[in-house]
Amino acid sequence: MVLIRGGRVVDPASGFDGIADVVLEDDKIVRVIKAEGLMEGAEEQSARQSAGPKEGAAVQEARRLAGTEKEQDAAVYERVIDAEGLVVAPGLVDVHVHFRDPGLTYKEDIHTGAAAAAHGGFTTVICMANTQPKVDTVETLRYVLEEGKKTGIHVLACGAVSRDFGGRELTDMEALKQGGAVGFTDDGIPLRDGAFVKKAMEEAARLDLPISLHEEDPAFIRQNGINHGVVSDQLGIYGSPTLAEDALVARDCMIALETGAKVDIQHISSGNAVAMVRLAKSLGAKVWAEVTPHHLTLTEEAVLTYKSLAKMNPPLRTEKDRQLLIQGLKDGTIDMIATDHAPHSTEEKARPLVEAPSGIIGLETSLALAVTHLVKKGHLTMAKLMEKMSLNPARLYGLACGRIQEGAPADLVLFDEKEAWTVERFASKASNSPFIGQRLEGKVKMTICGGQVVYQDLDRRG
Repeated sequence: MVLIRGGRVVDPASGFDGIADVVLEDDKIVRVIKAEGLMEGAEEQSARQSAGPKEGAAVQEARRLAGTEKEQDAAVYERVIDAEGLVVAPGLVDVHVHFRDPGLTYKEDIHTGAAAAAHGGFTTVICMANTQPKVDTVETLRYVLEEGKKTGIHVLACGAVSRDFGGRELTDMEALKQGGAVGFTDDGIPLRDGAFVKKAMEEAARLDLPISLHEEDPAFIRQNGINHGVVSDQLGIYGSPTLAEDALVARDCMIALETGAKVDIQHISSGNAVAMVRLAKSLGAKVWAEVTPHHLTLTEEAVLTYKSLAKMNPPLRTEKDRQLLIQGLKDGTIDMIATDHAPHSTEEKARPLVEAPSGIIGLETSLALAVTHLVKKGHLTMAKLMEKMSLNPARLYGLACGRIQEGAPADLVLFDEKEAWTVERFASKASNSPFIGQRLEGKVKMTICGGQVVYQDLDRRG
């Protein structure tokens, strides 16, 4: 057994936020012991009741937490991790990553992507299907999942919606589900045919798996990755207007309402789109929405400073949009924070702005950006942040993680919410981030997946 002792335990599932010990055995959480008492499982209840007038398990644990039995911990547990001063939270879950494997491994591969995830506190990631070849067959899916099993974290994958991302012919979605796909997406390429989207949603609903949609209508875009507005005017280009996103979000919210499918609106960036998701939810649609840390913290102005490092699809929008995204996160319209981790080589990002590929990496800065810009500024409590970064992503995909409770997976992140650090180096192969050199608060000290330590900051004891 492993004891994580004296940390600030944040469980978004129950709302508990307080000092507690967490006991792990194999790949499960077996006990959560609050400072003021015991969160009891069946075995603890039985032991306490059978103790009669003698000192029961709850009293013994309370005494130990008070410090009278700490010296015995080393004899009882295989490992004792001192979490005093740290937040102990469910391992983060990212519903939107690109590991570029197979086919584009000069950018990233499953192993380096998983290492970046572990460094960032993530224990579960959902890989997108836009690899080379696309994940539109069981054979390619099997490769991703088998490589993922070698990494130490949970690497899951979506299958493609359409064959070779052509947007015309459905993949064998049932076979992909049987092969282990947890959902479906053509992320990176919008689905332009509304009738095809309806057919895809109907099949996803029948299979009871989510379908995730990239919402940018190319009909309205001249240069992707840069918002159509004041900055694009300064650059002498047209860019990508919010209309491109808004039009498809409106369409797909209504198709979701019609079909009953569980739909994830990916990397939402427009305030208008947030309002449409809010309306769709009020009408009863099973629409979820995700937002990236970069859309929450940067605006179109960043392109003038960071050039292609601030280019992404959909683009960074206006300050008004950013504020509406934060409001949507606060009121529950936006369910999840997802990184859209999109590695590219240095050479690719060095191209002229309109020619450089869109996307930035995000796994290793996501938590710190959220702590710095959302928690420290009073937009979200720590429990709400963990809901957005762990519990809700797990719920979307029907996963058992995202909570710190007896019987839950032993997937945890320990971090110091007060520790400031400068973004400098990455475990990812890529370094395409506009946040390099920034000073952030919230440092991951340890990531535990399946009861095993998969990342540890070397200056942390325990």
